[in-house]
Amino acid sequence: MPRRRERTRTERDAVTVEIGYALVSAAFAAAVVFGAIAGPGWVFPVPTGLADGLVVVGRAAAVVVFAVRVATVLWRFGRRPRGGGGARGGGGARGGQPSQPGRTSPDS
Repeated sequence: MPRRRERTRTERDAVTVEIGYALVSAAFAAAVVFGAIAGPGWVFPVPTGLADGLVVVGRAAAVVVFAVRVATVLWRFGRRPRGGGGARGGGGARGGQPSQPGRTSPDS
């Protein structure tokens, strides 16, 4: 049975940051969707039944947006090649990209 490679501290930190980013960005997106759907029922004079229906639809849409956002962020993170740069997978000098945009690497 092959032994599984232990993750380095940097890799564990990157996973933690990515999970946090996925949750925060998903919560923000879900709140925006909920507000866009349910908000008009609270702002404009509409029948109570319609306002309640907008809240229900807004909640359902927010749950879907939250789940899809978390899944896509973590799926993209999992597919990214290991190593090479900063927390967002930058690249730096080792990744073939210059360290400053618009400039060439010193060894080019």
